[in-house]
Amino acid sequence: MTLRLRLALVAAAVVAVVVAAVSLTVYFLLRHDLRAQIDDSIKTHAALIQREPHSAYRGGFSPDTVQLVDNDGAPIPVYPGAPTLPVDRAIRAVATGAAEGYFIRDTTIDGIHAREVVAPLGNGAVVVAQSLKPVDQELSRLQLILVLVSLGGVAVAGIAGALVSRATLAPVRRLTSAAARIAETGDPSERVQQTGGGELAHLSTAFNTMLGALEESLETQRRFVADASHELRTPLTSLQTNIEVLKQQERLAPGQRSKLFADLEREAHEMRDLITGLLELARGDASQERVPVQLDEIVESAVERARTRFPNVRFESTVLPTTVDGVPERLERAVWNLLENAGKWTSPGSTVEVSVAGGEVRVRDHGPGIAAEDREHVFDRFYRAAAARALPGSGLGLAIVRDVAEAHGGTVTAEDAPGGGALLRLRLNGASPNGSHNS
Repeated sequence: MTLRLRLALVAAAVVAVVVAAVSLTVYFLLRHDLRAQIDDSIKTHAALIQREPHSAYRGGFSPDTVQLVDNDGAPIPVYPGAPTLPVDRAIRAVATGAAEGYFIRDTTIDGIHAREVVAPLGNGAVVVAQSLKPVDQELSRLQLILVLVSLGGVAVAGIAGALVSRATLAPVRRLTSAAARIAETGDPSERVQQTGGGELAHLSTAFNTMLGALEESLETQRRFVADASHELRTPLTSLQTNIEVLKQQERLAPGQRSKLFADLEREAHEMRDLITGLLELARGDASQERVPVQLDEIVESAVERARTRFPNVRFESTVLPTTVDGVPERLERAVWNLLENAGKWTSPGSTVEVSVAGGEVRVRDHGPGIAAEDREHVFDRFYRAAAARALPGSGLGLAIVRDVAEAHGGTVTAEDAPGGGALLRLRLNGASPNGSHNS
């Protein structure tokens, strides 16, 4: 059963219950009023006869029928040839004095539904009856009217419910159609038209937001694959060229062969670094558990490694004990990439200053700094400034740093350092320092 049909049925059911309740209320109120009028009429007539017994013979209360009963329980005609009413045990009990008071009840007289009152009268009783046929006919007509009105109300409610549900669920149908088309075409550029307000409009907005995020993600993936293919093509082409030359190594001088082997080794290292960076960006840390990490220890270890990697550059560190929640391997990678970047740009004999405080890692080099036009792009994947194209690297190092920072709820920025050089800041959620040491 569709949601639209369920909404229409619910609307019809609610209206049916309300109409039924109203109809029953109207029916019983009118029934009570009509019967009350008859009761008042026959009780008034009976009371008059009790006060003036001879008035029973005068008539004037049509359509009432009067029957007198003597103290033996025998009926007494009110006039010659007058119709008589059946006298049963209950009436005889009032007439003979076996029962006190009077009563009013429904009865059947010659097959006609009637209402009668029995009241004591001197040495007997008086019975006043009136047919309920007009009341029953009126109530039958009312029943028919109420049934027809109820059925019409339910039908109108069902139709209205179907129309309202159709209009209300139009955004859902558009969402369903859009989802089906996107699943068929694989193109998330389509958007759902937003109309009106309320929860369904918010749903359309959320759906469009999701499609925008999906489109951006797919576009990022396409760019990533295209950029990776482009970056891999250069070292692969160089490797292929050098291998073709080595096939003719008997024609090469020993010095040329050594140079070719050195080029092959360098290109293989570049390939390895590029593939490692690509895997690092593709993997992320979605499936890796975060644990408390001593950021100061990671930085100290990376500084020792950088001193070995760049023996002609002085690395000076000032660290405060800092704990952050994160993935140790990824934080180590991010810190190392910052130090490696600084080491490549710092002239031999210059200093790289590293500090950790308040959950922030600062790396300041004394190189040429970052040009203003490059500052906004240094953390983009595969981006290499004009001055960096002569240096080894894949253009992924700082992109990995930003990826790690964002995955840990932090940020990374690059700015010019006072006095020259570049200052890179990796900010993470960390504890306040409780001490420091220099190295």
